[in-house]
Amino acid sequence: MTNRLRIALAQLNPKVGALAGNLALARAAYAEAVAAGADIVMFSELFLAGYFPEDLLFKPRFVSDAMAAAEALVAETTAGGPVLVLPTIWRDGEVLRNAVLVAEGGAITALRWKRELPNDDVFYEQRYFAPGPLPEPVTIRGVSIGIPICEDIWHPEVCGHLKALGAELMLCPNGSPYWRNKQHERMNLVRARVAEDGVPMLYLNQVGGQDELVFDGASFAIEPGNRLVLQGRSFGTDMLISDWERQPEGWRCTTPAITPLSKVDEAPWQAAMLGLRDYVEKNGFKSVLLGLSGGIDSAVVAALAVDALGAERVHSIMLPYRYTSPESLKDAEDCAKRLGVRYDVLPIGPPVEAALAELAPVFSDRPADLTEENIQSRMRGVYLMAISNKLGGLLLTTGNKSEMAVGYATLYGDMNGGFNPIKDMLKMEVYHLAAWRNAHLPLGALGPSGEVIPQAIIDKAPSAELRPDQTDQQSLPPYPILDEIITGLVENELSVAEVVRNGEGRFDGDLVRRIERMIYLAEYKRRQSAPGVKLSRKAFGLGRKYPITSGYRDGSGS
Repeated sequence: MTNRLRIALAQLNPKVGALAGNLALARAAYAEAVAAGADIVMFSELFLAGYFPEDLLFKPRFVSDAMAAAEALVAETTAGGPVLVLPTIWRDGEVLRNAVLVAEGGAITALRWKRELPNDDVFYEQRYFAPGPLPEPVTIRGVSIGIPICEDIWHPEVCGHLKALGAELMLCPNGSPYWRNKQHERMNLVRARVAEDGVPMLYLNQVGGQDELVFDGASFAIEPGNRLVLQGRSFGTDMLISDWERQPEGWRCTTPAITPLSKVDEAPWQAAMLGLRDYVEKNGFKSVLLGLSGGIDSAVVAALAVDALGAERVHSIMLPYRYTSPESLKDAEDCAKRLGVRYDVLPIGPPVEAALAELAPVFSDRPADLTEENIQSRMRGVYLMAISNKLGGLLLTTGNKSEMAVGYATLYGDMNGGFNPIKDMLKMEVYHLAAWRNAHLPLGALGPSGEVIPQAIIDKAPSAELRPDQTDQQSLPPYPILDEIITGLVENELSVAEVVRNGEGRFDGDLVRRIERMIYLAEYKRRQSAPGVKLSRKAFGLGRKYPITSGYRDGSGS
């Protein structure tokens, strides 16, 4: 039995399905733990497979290959070197387990199964895994250690059971994605478990973008007495090495090290930046392009892209028509110059006019309406997709959550593209983050400091500029009101009456019912939209699963 442990938490950025690449990351981290003299090195949940593999888990060859990768890493553990704590997928007879294997000296010494399998929000583990029994502690260097896996710590009985069986320390591997305030939710959860059981917990989270999810890292450790003793980087890889000593009151950290969390205004930008960067990098794109309209949304997306990838990998294109204002042309060019990106102007007038002329016999004498506006948007989509095809860049879409909620977007037009970093940002959040970015250079950003989004773009009334003197507010309520209604109906799942009541007289039931109807009717559009970074608890496309065909409407409200 030892009275001292050096524990290494490998906060890394794996890629789902990239078994060889993830194994190489694990080997490098293990070597770093050896060099640091660690007694234990732990990886995040399902590390070698990447979290979360979804229906890859139905592919027997993938499961076999993942197990083989785990066994290869086990074989490289050295006698007297760090004990490996490796979360992985494991075939247990006829069932598949979300597992942790413990290994040293080239052999597996213990296997433990995840008991509590999440089956809501964004993870549906019960589709793939069989739950394990209440886990028993494992003995490492003579110390009894509990290893609850992610969701297990949300259920007090798991940690309580481990404590009752003698666990002196808890090591918790996780794949916990970011949303606003999630870092504090996790910490409060761990504080509760530690207070209940009187056992320190080391919480390890992965980092990186995976499709629409962003994992923010920010691993930490809590001691009894509500003491935060360890905290890793937010939105970046890290190796957290800490020393622990057995004292009369239990195990305590003797080398506290705390990296501050990202501030509340910086975290959404960091999440969107990391999500975009990893989507581009992990899918093999060399560059991105976007339509730069002179409006707030495309300006923010352009700034995010430059921060994520660097100006040399971002191509912006202005696609003016007769309704594009001189101010928008000026503002778009100014924004491109500030960001240092390539900027091209491609007027769409001739092809739009040609299309309208060809369609005139079919349209007969019907008056102009949204159809003509959508042709402009779709022509822009044709141009942008053509450039994407020819030059190979990933086309970014620039619609915000407020627009996506009510369908204020054109299918096969401004919705064209492969990824949308602001898809889960409400309009007022876009404005707020634009002002924040002008005053701050985010950690790890590759873009310039200073006012990268011209103040003229922030100040002007939002407009699609598809007809003379158009503004968004001709079709929609003011964005502060719209965002409040969307938050109530979508993120909080409130009834119409509850949203009206929370509005305290600023809007009535008729408006809320109109917005609710627009949200339901736009579901078919959202199903065809590009993926985008999940920043809230309820993001369209992931974590919110509503039918397209639905007859339900909430009849409540004044």
